[in-house]
Amino acid sequence: MKKLLSLCLALVLAFALFGCGTPTAPSESPSASQPASTASASPSSGAAANLTILAAASLTQPLDDIIAAYKTVAPNVTITPSYASSGALQTQIEQGAPADIFFSAATKQMDALDQGGLIVTSSKVDLLKNEIVLIVPKDAPVKVGGFGDVATDAVSKIALGDPKSVPAGQYAQDTFNYLNLWDTVSAKATYGSDVKQVLSWVDSGNVDCGIVYKTDALTDENVKVIAEAPNGSHTPVVYPLAIVKASTNQDAAAAFIKYLQSDDALSVFDKYGFVTK
Repeated sequence: MKKLLSLCLALVLAFALFGCGTPTAPSESPSASQPASTASASPSSGAAANLTILAAASLTQPLDDIIAAYKTVAPNVTITPSYASSGALQTQIEQGAPADIFFSAATKQMDALDQGGLIVTSSKVDLLKNEIVLIVPKDAPVKVGGFGDVATDAVSKIALGDPKSVPAGQYAQDTFNYLNLWDTVSAKATYGSDVKQVLSWVDSGNVDCGIVYKTDALTDENVKVIAEAPNGSHTPVVYPLAIVKASTNQDAAAAFIKYLQSDDALSVFDKYGFVTK
């Protein structure tokens, strides 16, 4: 009996010691050290964002229409456009102005920012083309039949964009250089800060004529187009756009650039006279 009692006590003690041992830790799942939602987090297509787009003044009307339409596609994205000459916008970006997208009226300004490492090179798209035209007030008595007439006594004052910062002004200068008329024309020139200012001066009759984009002339019923710049007189008028490297909303910016290449957006540019193909 004593032996049986001793054996029972030994068994009880053994079970007690085993029960007090340290349990084996369960294997750790990935979510224990890093929540799955954090590990795979990425902006969704419906994520809220505020975008600032710096765009050439000649894009004002179509881009305003497209931004309004985009609100139905991406209701959580707010887009604020700022319009000016491409040169002025280039300077703003170089000086650190907040911007997500740059939409230029010439490749010169875009290339300068690209070389300076200020845009996302892979995001660049040459989206549109345009034409340079000579315009006069609709009821102008001045007899101007073409670019060559600007150098004659028929014109005493012509409005141009400043060639240093306004692409339309640079294209105009190139055209008159091509015709060997720049020295004569420049002596009659009044320079605007952007193409819209040039258009307004012609509209009001403050100048005899002006050089603008074809798309701008089509938006103003108080001016008429006299002639397009001669073929080969200037480099092609190309409108590139790209994401600004300092942007903190690059996914949303890329989505909007993709939308600008859609049939819906391109049809708006077509309506305003831009060449999209």
